[in-house]
Amino acid sequence: MPDNTVAILDSVTRFLDRQHGLYIDGKWCDSLSDARLAIYNPANGEQIASSADANTEDVSRAVTSAHQAFCAGVWSQRLPAERERILLRYADLVEQHAEELAQLETLEQGKSINISRAFEVGCTLNWMRYTAGLTTKITGQTMDVSIPMPAGAKYMAYTRKEPIGVVAGIVPWNFPLMIGIWKVMPALAAGCSIVIKPSETTPLTLLRMAELASEAGVPDGVFNIVTGKGSVCGKALTEHPLVAKVSFTGSTPVGKGIARAAADRLTRVTLELGGKNPAIVLKDADQQQVIEGLMAGSFLNQGQVCAASSRIYIEAPIFDNLVAGF
Repeated sequence: MPDNTVAILDSVTRFLDRQHGLYIDGKWCDSLSDARLAIYNPANGEQIASSADANTEDVSRAVTSAHQAFCAGVWSQRLPAERERILLRYADLVEQHAEELAQLETLEQGKSINISRAFEVGCTLNWMRYTAGLTTKITGQTMDVSIPMPAGAKYMAYTRKEPIGVVAGIVPWNFPLMIGIWKVMPALAAGCSIVIKPSETTPLTLLRMAELASEAGVPDGVFNIVTGKGSVCGKALTEHPLVAKVSFTGSTPVGKGIARAAADRLTRVTLELGGKNPAIVLKDADQQQVIEGLMAGSFLNQGQVCAASSRIYIEAPIFDNLVAGF
């Protein structure tokens, strides 16, 4: 049997051995709560690290830091081309640390190292560079307006897209690096500040990503991370008066609660919630190819994928043969 084990990098070991705090205003800081959250390797049940269990005051500190950075204009008023250069540098740093990030992801989340390398790091890098390029392409519209007075006058209206302020990103445990950066990069490209709350079980890769963002040149206070329970930190983020937008990926019941809380203040919300994804198999399909595709579609990442094939509809003439093939 081939040896498929991977030697853990020294940089990964050193990172795991740290006393992980919160990342606020460009530096590590302790939580005002003394509580800690254990982080386990799902493959063997061993504790590999711990993170701060933030309280509502910690969340307020992070949001205030993000708001102050936004108002100071250190990022929001920067030339788009300057933001683009920094974000591309950020992507380059992530690529340099790709194996480190992939190993952290596998150790804390449990997915195979190949999926961590390809999906979490590979897809993340593609998204980072694509979104960095959008920084200089955020444009409004100009239109002629037909107002008949005074005679002969010509009017023009235009729209201008501006950063909205502090964005709160709440990230699930199944693809923490990739989904986290789906939230971080558009916010930074638009000139916003962001506070990320990772899942309490998988915060490590995003904590490392915050460090790399600072190293790339993202100003202090623009990218903050609070770790803790969703019932405390997530709730505090969605209800904070300085948060202008919430981006949440997770369960439908929690998403409904976020939408209700946001409605009171007309906070903008983006929700990516749970659902059912049908796969439809017709009788003329290549059955072996279909079986392989359905297995991957249903059980990739142990089936913990929002787009997993959770309902399979098979045309009657091939039903028995296809089911037997599983």
